[in-house]
Amino acid sequence: MFKTLLCLSFVCLSFLIVDFSQAQEVQIELGADEIGLNETFTIKVTLANDKIKSYDQFPEIPGFQKQGISQSSSMNIINGQMSSSNSIIQYYKPSRKGQFTLGNFSVLINGALFDSPGKRITVTDPVSSRGFGGNVTDPFADYFGRVAEEPEFIELEDDAFFSVSVDKKEIFAGEGLNLNVAFYMSEQNQAPFQFYEAGRQLDAILKKLKPNSVWEENFNITNIEPEMVNINGKKWIRYKVYEASFFPFSEGKIEIPRLPWEMIKYRVAKNPSFFGASRQEDFKTFYSSPQTITVKPLPPHPLKNEVSVGVFQLRENISMLEVETGQGFEYNFGVNGVGNINSVSPPKRMTGTNLSTFDPNVRQQINRGYGRVSGIKEFNYYITINEAGNYELDDHFQWIYFDPVRAVYDTLMPSAKIIVSGESKVNQALSGQRLGGIYDRIGTESNQFLNEQYKYYFTTVINLLLLGAIALLAVLIIKKK
Repeated sequence: MFKTLLCLSFVCLSFLIVDFSQAQEVQIELGADEIGLNETFTIKVTLANDKIKSYDQFPEIPGFQKQGISQSSSMNIINGQMSSSNSIIQYYKPSRKGQFTLGNFSVLINGALFDSPGKRITVTDPVSSRGFGGNVTDPFADYFGRVAEEPEFIELEDDAFFSVSVDKKEIFAGEGLNLNVAFYMSEQNQAPFQFYEAGRQLDAILKKLKPNSVWEENFNITNIEPEMVNINGKKWIRYKVYEASFFPFSEGKIEIPRLPWEMIKYRVAKNPSFFGASRQEDFKTFYSSPQTITVKPLPPHPLKNEVSVGVFQLRENISMLEVETGQGFEYNFGVNGVGNINSVSPPKRMTGTNLSTFDPNVRQQINRGYGRVSGIKEFNYYITINEAGNYELDDHFQWIYFDPVRAVYDTLMPSAKIIVSGESKVNQALSGQRLGGIYDRIGTESNQFLNEQYKYYFTTVINLLLLGAIALLAVLIIKKK
């Protein structure tokens, strides 16, 4: 009984080994060595006894363009034994005549790499007859006993455009300008498109697009996602590739040139076959319209070159409204709104003898969305008041800005009022402060007169002058004799 089980185990193991080896059987077939300019070259990968669940990109061939992929599967039962194969074919269209080299390459099939030595391909003048090596569009036609025919590809009319758009044509210096770079297709568009090297194209566009002397707030688009928009009552699918808000520092003109954007546009088969390629890769370049934006100077004002530009409100928080003299409390002055939050400076502090503050702690939050930059910048002050009384903080803080919507300068002023009670702490505050100057140096300086330390140098100079005078007198006496 034990020997029987052992034999059965070896038999099962042998079947597993055979099946495993069959599952790993991959064959890579390359097209003909010589093809016509009107024919296609193919790379065919066949996997035996397993499905092609995943595959990597096929190699690029100099002088050729990829033109689509087709797949097929077959099954045979011979003497009760079933075998199957699955194939995938990559098509290549030559762009010109000549000799081209397909170097050795690897293809990743179902997570495993399979190598091919490559070959040299010769492209000749267009030919009228085609053999299997010249690649008819249906490489499996022989299975069904029919003659392969080259499909006719046609180009569909597209309803699409490329746009570099801005939300304003005229702004003030420092005001935000929102800019979008996007590709649009109408809801009724039938022409198939695909993005082509979007990152490389965008880098080239931004070099021509970004103005000088502006602050940029990039919306950081990482994925090109479709979104439905309505333009003049018509629905469009927008693929946004870049969005940013620009805040120009000075007046002048911002010129956005006419910019290109290349898309893969497929030509479709007029009479598609089951196994043949249903579409053919082609390219189309779209162009945006040029734009000119006028940046106006701000109206005259003493702080014209210092104020922030935007639509802002004051948001203040205070820890307490009634305090004792000398007792510290916190006051939060927050500037909230739409504009360049990074450029928001602390409020102007009017000096007062009874109110003391230190430099504020600063916190900011910036939101980029809905075509604008918004947020808040908070200045948190620690304040002490040393004399009893009622204090209105608008006498001590104010923040001036320019509102581009109303085209006026405006001031944000606190509404908080502080009630201070208790004895005066002005003298204690003065005694606790560093007086600076000569008072800071009393403990370290010498108690001798300042001219004492220069006495030695002064005496030396006088002696030298006396010696010089004596020498000059001696010379005169000698000459006279």
